[in-house]
Amino acid sequence: MGEKYKLAIGTKNWSTWSLRAWLALKAAAVPFEESLIALRRPDSAGRIEKLSPSARVPVLFIGAGESDWVVFDSLAICETIAERHPEAGLWPDDPQVRSLARSYAAEMHSGFLALREALPMDFARQLPCPPLDDTVQRQIGRIGTAWDDALTRCGKDGGFLFGRFSVADCMYAPVVSRFLTYDIPLSDAGKGYAARMMALPSMQEWLAGAQTEIEAGLPDQWTVDMVRNAR
Repeated sequence: MGEKYKLAIGTKNWSTWSLRAWLALKAAAVPFEESLIALRRPDSAGRIEKLSPSARVPVLFIGAGESDWVVFDSLAICETIAERHPEAGLWPDDPQVRSLARSYAAEMHSGFLALREALPMDFARQLPCPPLDDTVQRQIGRIGTAWDDALTRCGKDGGFLFGRFSVADCMYAPVVSRFLTYDIPLSDAGKGYAARMMALPSMQEWLAGAQTEIEAGLPDQWTVDMVRNAR
């Protein structure tokens, strides 16, 4: 397909949803223009509102102009790319396995709020783990069990959750980052999966971008303090 893609994303250290959509485009091996909006700044919301109907990132533009075709949710972007580029194999071929992969992706998309709040993504940093309440511990346990089950049942051919890399892996990529940032204990299978995810060229490219942000002072301590003081 010849249309142009442009993906608006947020700060790479922090924007979990941006990472998911970005990885799907990278996995499909299609060229796209990347537009980064710094988050947690006084003008962040206004800049995003001009681009996204949901006032959130990521948002994908398809076509020659930004008004041609807009997709403004991370899972919807992943689904759109998988549909438009079936050669990328972003969903498993087997219908039963594909439905399970979709269930995993949807569970991540709609769930684990307590974990997200307790362990915010800080992609390029190592941080001490804060105290975790029972709800967060249960959610960590659920993810670990889900990973182990998928890897045992479906992940042997390729080493990702459902064999080859899929949308389900896109959706769990920020969780991999969180678990490594805060040194969350994982099973041997979970550790191997996390290592394979981080070794992906696309994940290493995102990491390099996140490190560049830190070196450039984005994110900086002022924005972190601003968010803490606003709570």
